[in-house]
Amino acid sequence: MIPLSVLDLVPVREGGTLGQAYAASASLAQAAEKAGYNRFWVAEHHAMEGIAGAATAVVLAHIGHATSTIRIGSGGIMLPNHNPFVIAEQFGTLDALFPGRIDLGLGRAPGADSRIAQAFRKNLGQAAEYFPQDVVELRALITGDPPLPLTATPGLGADIEFWMLGSSLFGARLAAQLGLPYAFASHFAPDHLDAALDIYRREFRPSAGLAQPYVMPAMTVICAESDDEAELLASSQLQAFVRLRSGTPGKLPPPVAAYRESLPAPAAAMLAHIGQASAIGAPATVRDAISRFVERTGADEIIVSGSTFEPEARARSLELTMAAVKG
Repeated sequence: MIPLSVLDLVPVREGGTLGQAYAASASLAQAAEKAGYNRFWVAEHHAMEGIAGAATAVVLAHIGHATSTIRIGSGGIMLPNHNPFVIAEQFGTLDALFPGRIDLGLGRAPGADSRIAQAFRKNLGQAAEYFPQDVVELRALITGDPPLPLTATPGLGADIEFWMLGSSLFGARLAAQLGLPYAFASHFAPDHLDAALDIYRREFRPSAGLAQPYVMPAMTVICAESDDEAELLASSQLQAFVRLRSGTPGKLPPPVAAYRESLPAPAAAMLAHIGQASAIGAPATVRDAISRFVERTGADEIIVSGSTFEPEARARSLELTMAAVKG
């Protein structure tokens, strides 16, 4: 059976609060741990009222205290927003609190618009150009190789698993060059998936942490007792996709029956395109879709995304998905 992991955006639903979003994510992580998922990642986004994972390390500490065995990490930290030393300290702290459970997934995209760059007092375009050097520096701060003149405490010597994230060919090449495991954001940006995985595998150089390529593409997965119920639950996530792509993001909306049928052709086509990396339906439907995706990608692991308006429905989706894949 292929290992499964979870990507959580820490969604804030309409009529809900930040506190409720954090409580729901902790409960979801507990459900994922109980069901046998490998890791639970939180994504960094900024100035989006429907996504509460901006302070990613803080959220991970909350989730770490609610769980005991599942790996927890960032999917990812957008390194151009930060300096490597501070991230080394944050994730070194997490490793000290939750030893041997911490993943540090790194991305180059800012996860924000130009207003965030002003708020951060950073030139994010220039910072993105230094991304490869910053990744190397961050890894050296944690591993001590090569030694740096200033020691990150906490940080140095932490047992952290580094990952490269990407949705283009750039991240694939960098992951291959540095010998890092590679996670691809195919759940919302599937266009370069096949080419990126081919480049990563072909150009991979073994490292001290990884002897051979390891890929984990993302899928949107919503599983329920029936195809119709799953489609209804998924309509909250689908609405969020459409609103984001149309420039009007907001809190996670309640489900809408027959949502796809109500859309104009361009929006329906966008969802159909994204849907090539999705599995929405009853357990048998989800099992078959994941199996086809694994066959296409040769994935070593799959990370599942996808928010539901009722948190309990997503926890149930994780349980049904794992049972379907095991079956």
